[in-house]
Amino acid sequence: MTRAGFVALIGEPNAGKSTLTNRMVGAKVSIVTHKVQTTRARIRGVAIEGDSQIVFVDTPGLFRPRRRLDRAMVAAAWGGAADADVIVLMVEAHRGITEGVERILEGLEEIGEGRKVALAINKIDMVKSEKLLGLAQDLNGRYNFIETFMISAEKGHGAEDLRAWLAAELPEGPWLYPEDQIADLPMRMIAAEMTREKLTLRLHQELPYQLTVETEKWEERKDGSARVDQMIYVMRDGHKGIVLGKKGETIKAVSKAAREELTEFLGRKVHLFLQVKVRPNWLEESERYSEMGLDFKDGNT
Repeated sequence: MTRAGFVALIGEPNAGKSTLTNRMVGAKVSIVTHKVQTTRARIRGVAIEGDSQIVFVDTPGLFRPRRRLDRAMVAAAWGGAADADVIVLMVEAHRGITEGVERILEGLEEIGEGRKVALAINKIDMVKSEKLLGLAQDLNGRYNFIETFMISAEKGHGAEDLRAWLAAELPEGPWLYPEDQIADLPMRMIAAEMTREKLTLRLHQELPYQLTVETEKWEERKDGSARVDQMIYVMRDGHKGIVLGKKGETIKAVSKAAREELTEFLGRKVHLFLQVKVRPNWLEESERYSEMGLDFKDGNT
């Protein structure tokens, strides 16, 4: 009998949700950077375990929202959890129960009602085992998790046990996606995320949240390659200069790195063309949110 269902990974920004999704799926679907709040849309990765198809809803990190974009991301995260068959709360071992984790536990009281909620303590290689056990006991004292896993999403420890457990907990039913499909995001969006990741890594502190990337055109060529045109929106003229870099060095490096990754991901040649446009109010434009898979209305105060 086949099983299929949705698993929502929730937690604070940087808890390792994207890294775990990528490990479970076995391909790079969700972008992973050392910057917080990089996962904007509910990117889903599909993993096959025996007769089960596990669809991971990789939600944006839950944090205290300040701007419209933040509010839309938090709404998307809780929305992803509310739609899931199983919820996994990820907590960083070395950070323990932070104020943010406490807020998520409060939210779970409501959203976890009638759902299977498991706990995954991540980055276990960063703390001693007695501290881990104490943290697990403390968290289980605050919420009735049906199962607790000790994992390292980055190194893979415990990830297989978690995947096997999830596969067995999903409802019986037909698979939701064709076997060869790993992500339900349109390719245009995945390509935009890849470029945004490269920009984030390259620019570090400077302006990752002040920019967005959209794939404007995707053209299939007769020789089997693809031409991809993307627009990078920034908020100020000064930002445009930062993205372009001295003599265009930054944008060239970003374009090369994104093109290589996209070529590897698709398994065929990609011609990538990037442009930068100043758009002061992009954070207040509903189309930008649709492109990111978010709901503009969710950002209303």
